[in-house]
Amino acid sequence: MASAHSPALDLRRLAQKVVVMLSLGVACACLLYFIAGRYEAAVGEKAPVLLLKPAVQERNSTAEQRAEAEMISSGREWTASRRLPHALIVGVKKGGTRALLEFLRLHPDIRALGSEPHFFDRHYGRGLSWYRSMMPKALDGQIVMEKTPRYFVTPETPARIHAMSRDVKLIVVVRDPITRAISDYTQIVSKTPGVPSFESLTFKNQTTGQIDFLWSPLYIGLYARHLERWLAYFPLSQIHFVHGERLISDPAGELGRVQDFLGLQRIITDKHFYFNKTKGFPCLKKPEGSSKPHCLGKTKGRTHVRVDPEVIQKLREFYHPHNLKFYQMAGMDFGWQ
Repeated sequence: MASAHSPALDLRRLAQKVVVMLSLGVACACLLYFIAGRYEAAVGEKAPVLLLKPAVQERNSTAEQRAEAEMISSGREWTASRRLPHALIVGVKKGGTRALLEFLRLHPDIRALGSEPHFFDRHYGRGLSWYRSMMPKALDGQIVMEKTPRYFVTPETPARIHAMSRDVKLIVVVRDPITRAISDYTQIVSKTPGVPSFESLTFKNQTTGQIDFLWSPLYIGLYARHLERWLAYFPLSQIHFVHGERLISDPAGELGRVQDFLGLQRIITDKHFYFNKTKGFPCLKKPEGSSKPHCLGKTKGRTHVRVDPEVIQKLREFYHPHNLKFYQMAGMDFGWQ
């Protein structure tokens, strides 16, 4: 039997379908509007970061800017943030800290500040929020780090760094304290011509041969004295010592040990380095984004001033017990004569 159709019933069903379709259309339009609004808000929040002020441009290196640009272009920038450091290169001056930092920045899981912020020794009063604002943006899982060699010899810094994080990892680049002192003095002379000779500044009294160990170039080399302050706040397991001489002769080996200490995959290897005979230290083979090899600036690798061999011998005798104590404390024999 054929079923009877009521015109009124058909109209009612048609009206219901129209209402359902309109409702779905309105819902889709609202959803698209919400998504578009969220995207514009995100862009509005992030855009000012790209408009760097001159001061920020000054502290950000080309490598940092390139890394941030890559994050933005890949869409990852929205999850990046500025965080306090997970690791610090705390010393020592003229030990090879700049070279170490530049080498470490090759690692994709390291985000390092190019300049020295001197937060824990000079600008501590500005607070951790200011310090965090200085850091480069990093993704979850990336290690944020900075270097300020003066931290190692400044008495207040261990306690201040411990107050920021008791889990922070500390890296100290050390080299023969006599070679380091001569390098330090050479830099001083290059910036301040006319200073007294290295020999005259080494002694409180040249007649008696008493060493002026409070003279900064010599004082920095008393590594055991400085390390005692750090061990009052951090276990030795959180401090890694980079052998400054081996950083020159075997950069890949030293970088491998640093990557292990930071819990990173060994990505930086000997394929990244070549030895520059003119400068006397390793350089990077064509860093990412560059068509040329990269060596440190002209201020690195200066020819050291000549020092009287008798003065050097007296310094060897002076440093010998200090070096032995440092070897014992660090659990490492650096082989300085």
